[in-house]
Amino acid sequence: MVGAVGKPLVAAANVPNAASTEPGGPEEVVDRWFGVTADGKTNDRAALQKAVDSSVGKTLLITGPCRMDADGLHLRSNSRVRFTPGGSLKLLPHDRKNYEVLRVWDVKHVLIENARLDGSKELNAAKDGQWGMGISIAGSSDVTILSPTTINCWGDGIYISNSFSGGQPFSSDVKVMKHHASGCRRQGVSIISGRNILFDHPVWENIAGTLPSAGLDIEPNVNSDIVENIRIISPVTRNCQFGILVWLEQLPGEKDQHVSVVITGHKDEGSREAAYSVSSLKTKGRVVTGYIKSDSPTWIRPKGDAFVNENYDSDGPRVYVSNPRIIR
Repeated sequence: MVGAVGKPLVAAANVPNAASTEPGGPEEVVDRWFGVTADGKTNDRAALQKAVDSSVGKTLLITGPCRMDADGLHLRSNSRVRFTPGGSLKLLPHDRKNYEVLRVWDVKHVLIENARLDGSKELNAAKDGQWGMGISIAGSSDVTILSPTTINCWGDGIYISNSFSGGQPFSSDVKVMKHHASGCRRQGVSIISGRNILFDHPVWENIAGTLPSAGLDIEPNVNSDIVENIRIISPVTRNCQFGILVWLEQLPGEKDQHVSVVITGHKDEGSREAAYSVSSLKTKGRVVTGYIKSDSPTWIRPKGDAFVNENYDSDGPRVYVSNPRIIR
């Protein structure tokens, strides 16, 4: 590719979108063109937001260790952001119980590649709360995230939900490949509401600090949330309170619901309470149909139960666990 890292282009003076000694071909722009220092110390948030806003339809390259305040960045429809080797975002010291490092809110057609995000849990002066997110996806569609790393978040590595501002009613067509979350306080991932959501070969580990502390938590908040065609392929959960938790207490209501969740090849190591739990559903005469399937899981040395299915109404979605392997 023209402009690939390590292959300088012929320089054109002061014309950033033309050939440059920086990486960046005709469809690539570089963070430093917009004043980003990427020196590991300076607050680059404002410059980074300018870079995001100025690169819609092109690929923005994050090229160094950027620090930023906890106000976070808004991605736009048709944003494409790629982290080159050494590129990262880490929060500066803060006192926020509620933040999003990257917000993907009410937008379409977003691509994020090789993101390395650090929520700086150790630098947070807040004493409680659980809502500091690495990547927050709300009311958005056609979102692809490739090989993201989200560490030390005050809440979740990735959070997926309905719109917070009356935009698209739910997130849809979200694909996350090879996500790694570690050291987050609440979850590796929370799926609150979404349709056509895929996580392929994620690793969620070392989640602790505030409940439920799950690798993955599928937990709708209200009756209007959607839990449809959720696919989790070959997930690894390690050293979490729950490996994978499906909690449906708030889903029944006036609107009829159909749940569809398929988990294949789950491997859990050392969960403190349960490797896998599908719990807390009382339909109370409301309609909640569908299925929740786990196929060929391997649960290794669970400190608590391997599988928990409690306080769960048999009139709800059918729960299937096929070909489980438990190693004590």
